[in-house]
Amino acid sequence: MPIPMAVARFNRRVTNPLLGGLSKRAPGMATILHRGRKSGKTYQTPMMIFDTDDGWVMALTYGSKVDWVRNLVAAEGGEMIHRRKRVLLDRPRLISEAEGMALIPAIVRAVLRTMGVTEFLRVDKAPDSI
Repeated sequence: MPIPMAVARFNRRVTNPLLGGLSKRAPGMATILHRGRKSGKTYQTPMMIFDTDDGWVMALTYGSKVDWVRNLVAAEGGEMIHRRKRVLLDRPRLISEAEGMALIPAIVRAVLRTMGVTEFLRVDKAPDSI
């Protein structure tokens, strides 16, 4: 895992609430809405996202074992707020490092390689999204 989980815990409590409003409207960012697998509670996680032909890809800087990824995969989808619009997400799936890196802009690839990021999540835009 490239970034230590202590940083993830700090970000969950401090940074994510600060980025929440910005991530809902800034290009290249979104707020992922996901429901807890056990609690059923709705959570919001700000993320950098990268457009694909049929959806988006996200670099998993903390790895694939984090709750928001596990929640999306278990639910087989979720929602996000992107550019102030709510979008339904479909078919969340882990993809290979090669596939993920190919979908990310070159400048970002260089940073991700430096950080040791090797895992990516790809999601499709649900057919019934506006």
